[in-house]
Amino acid sequence: MMTGGILIKALGAAFRTPDLRRKLLFTMFIMAIYRLGTFIPAPFVSMKNVHECMAQQEQGDFLSMMNLFSGGGIFQLSVFSLGIMPYITASIIIQLLRVVIPRFEELHKEGQSGTAKLTEYTRYLTIGLGLLQSAVVISVANSNLFQNCEVDPIPNSNAAKIAFAILAMTAGTGLIMWLAELITDRGIGNGMSILIFTGICANFPSMLYQVYTSKGIGITLLVFFLFLAITFVVVFVEQCQRRIPVQYAKRVVGRRTYGGSTTYLPIKINMANVIPVIFASSILMLPQMIATFGNPASGWVQFISQYLSTRSWLYFLLYGLLIVAFAFFYTSITFNTEEVADNMKRYGGFIPGIRAGKPTADYLGYVANRLTWVGAIYLAIVALIPTILFAKLGVMGGGFGGTSIMILMGVGLQTVKDIDAQLQQRHYEGFLR
Repeated sequence: MMTGGILIKALGAAFRTPDLRRKLLFTMFIMAIYRLGTFIPAPFVSMKNVHECMAQQEQGDFLSMMNLFSGGGIFQLSVFSLGIMPYITASIIIQLLRVVIPRFEELHKEGQSGTAKLTEYTRYLTIGLGLLQSAVVISVANSNLFQNCEVDPIPNSNAAKIAFAILAMTAGTGLIMWLAELITDRGIGNGMSILIFTGICANFPSMLYQVYTSKGIGITLLVFFLFLAITFVVVFVEQCQRRIPVQYAKRVVGRRTYGGSTTYLPIKINMANVIPVIFASSILMLPQMIATFGNPASGWVQFISQYLSTRSWLYFLLYGLLIVAFAFFYTSITFNTEEVADNMKRYGGFIPGIRAGKPTADYLGYVANRLTWVGAIYLAIVALIPTILFAKLGVMGGGFGGTSIMILMGVGLQTVKDIDAQLQQRHYEGFLR
């Protein structure tokens, strides 16, 4: 009761603060525009035919996962069909290219100007990926997405109509990218994460209703309470961190004395967040996407359907191994121990008992590797358990998998922390007190 009262009080304080209220309302406005765009069909798409076909069939795991991240846009063939996924993919690719392209690493170290250049590259790559993925969506829609229907989603389609629909979806991707950057600049939280959160939340009520109509109230309650249990685990672990003490030596500049303070360097257990899970899901969805273009009677399509679906033990094994591997890979990119050690040395900081420079970098790498093992195993367990259980129950895994739960909790926690920081600046009692 006390925690709930503090939460309500803090929420009221947030809306009573003019600047913070403006940011919250602006964020909600952009979220509403994003949801509206998922219901606007692409040019020449017949929504009557699409809805008629959707009522006749079930979609596979690959399409269900893509539809989840697009906020339901793919099964609507809307102008926002691709959602925020091209932007996410482009951002991840640019980050990974820092390892193999020295120029990108130099831009990263240049500060604001270099970051602006990398953002420009990300935008160009997003449009390119949007063009490619929209062509795939239109192609799948014309071939396999509505394969059991007697009507076409794009009646009397020709090359000109298909090209125009592809351009409209690509333009929708650019608009989504712009909306996400508007939230980041003028709203609350990271715009990309907020739009993903919006799309997943919008699909949950309909997915629960589908479980209720197909499996009954018992399975529905089991799914709901399992979701709550996983939520509790994710919230607990995501806030865990290893605090390494850091001391700063005193420096005398003129008549002023700087430093002499003691602080700590927080290292999260899960430094990679949900990125390894998205990586692993994307790689395992690739064969399923390729199989949608093949002949269902061919051997390789049947192999993929049997062994690389969410009902196969080989899929679960590969999924877990890929998550662990990507957790180490992504952490090594984002947490540069040598850069952290150099920054500490530059400002007169040191870890008690550890010499500055390379010994500090080695110590940070040792601690980070041990924490990454725990974080990687945690990611694999949280991603695999819901997927396995829901697959055994016959519940659509794309919607209630560990990926979606972790994204919801991660974005929700970070947004609450951002609002709390804004409240603390104005001397209010925040959400997390």
